[in-house]
Amino acid sequence: MFSNEIAALTKAPIRSLLIQVLNFVTVISTALAMWKGLAVWTNTESPVVVVLSGSMEPAFYRGDLLFLSMPDKPLRVGDIPVYKIPGMDIPIVHRVIEIHDEISTGDQLILTKGDNNDSDDISLYQGPRWMKKKNIIGQVKGYMPYVGYVTIALNDYPKLKYALLGLMGLSLLFQKE
Repeated sequence: MFSNEIAALTKAPIRSLLIQVLNFVTVISTALAMWKGLAVWTNTESPVVVVLSGSMEPAFYRGDLLFLSMPDKPLRVGDIPVYKIPGMDIPIVHRVIEIHDEISTGDQLILTKGDNNDSDDISLYQGPRWMKKKNIIGQVKGYMPYVGYVTIALNDYPKLKYALLGLMGLSLLFQKE
C-alpha cells in the first residue's frame, strides 16, 4: 500500500507536487500570521504560554494553557503576571504579593510568589530584590486546563515531535486533490 503511494508520487506531474508544497507553505504561513496577529492584538510577544510546574496550584496546574495580554493599567496585588528573568528563556507565572511605586522613575517594583511555594521569588530574580514592569511579558486573562500537555510531551520527547512533523509532511505529500 505504502509502495503504491510512493510510486504514484514519483509519477505525479511536477505541477501536482508544487500544489502540494504550496498547500504546506500556506498552512505554515497561516499559522504564523495568526500567531503574529494575536501577538499584536494582545500587545505581547507571547500571547499563549503553558504552565510547566506546580508552583501555582491550585490556581493553575501543570499543562494548563494560559492566555495573556499586556496589562494596560498598573499591576495590583493578586494579579498574575508572566515575567522573564534576563538571561533565562522560560517565563514564570506567579502572583503579585507586593508592589512599590518608584516615584522618581514612575516604574513599579513587583514582588511575586507561586501560590504553592513557601517563599517569595527574590531568589529567582538572580540579584535584584524586585521585578520591574519591563520584565513582564503579559498578564493572565484566561486559561484552558490540561491542553498544554501536548506541548510538554513534545518538549520532553523530541523524537515524538519529529515523528509528528514527519507524519504531517507525509500526509500533505500523499493527499489527493
